[in-house]
Amino acid sequence: MNQPDILQPRVINTFMKRKTHMNKNAELALSDPIFAPYLVNNGTGLGNLEGINDLRALFQDTPNGVDAPLTLEIGFGLGDSLIEMATNDKDRNFIGIEVHEPGIGKAAFMAHEKNLTNIKIINGDAIALLSQLPSNHIDRIQLYFPDPWQKKRHHKRRFVSPERMALVTRVLKSGGWFHTATDWEHYAFWMVEVLDEMPNLHNQAGRGNFTDRPNFRPMTKFERRGIDRGHGVWDLIYVKD
Repeated sequence: MNQPDILQPRVINTFMKRKTHMNKNAELALSDPIFAPYLVNNGTGLGNLEGINDLRALFQDTPNGVDAPLTLEIGFGLGDSLIEMATNDKDRNFIGIEVHEPGIGKAAFMAHEKNLTNIKIINGDAIALLSQLPSNHIDRIQLYFPDPWQKKRHHKRRFVSPERMALVTRVLKSGGWFHTATDWEHYAFWMVEVLDEMPNLHNQAGRGNFTDRPNFRPMTKFERRGIDRGHGVWDLIYVKD
């Protein structure tokens, strides 16, 4: 008698792969070996994350080495602010993870243009990556202007949820930060509600409060666009005990 197949739980993605224009610089960065030092798992489609379980080791042969403070940015878009932060803080190592090839290529091109040695770029799902990293591994995790998934039936896709934030908390070092920003008011207060109840995280500005944009976070084109449309911008920083 045949045994029934075991149903696997359906993965709910926090992102949607969209077709966007790729300029010539991004195309070049994804094809020319000169950009390979920046691209951890170059390829088309959603990147294979197999074997990427120690982000610090990616900087073993760089001037900063493996012990420098480490920031992971989730969903860096076209990479402008990530590259600016890496340029302004060269003693800190930065890793960006993104699913859209145009942004991955553009960020690698800009990193090479500025001759940066403190940045690596990963193609793939951040939740899958966080799930395979060791505990107490990262100093800061950044999530800037994530998809707000506005429709109620899509709220389950929002990155900030108790289940996903448990992964974030696990991989943060003690004293490490989770820093997020959004220009969608409903999502901002959703995040406060979720994050204020997370064990081992405390709101730097106090329960229920937002913080001013810190100087190290550049104002992005996305943010300016939101401000031009009359949206507010809300920053939150949570520190792990």
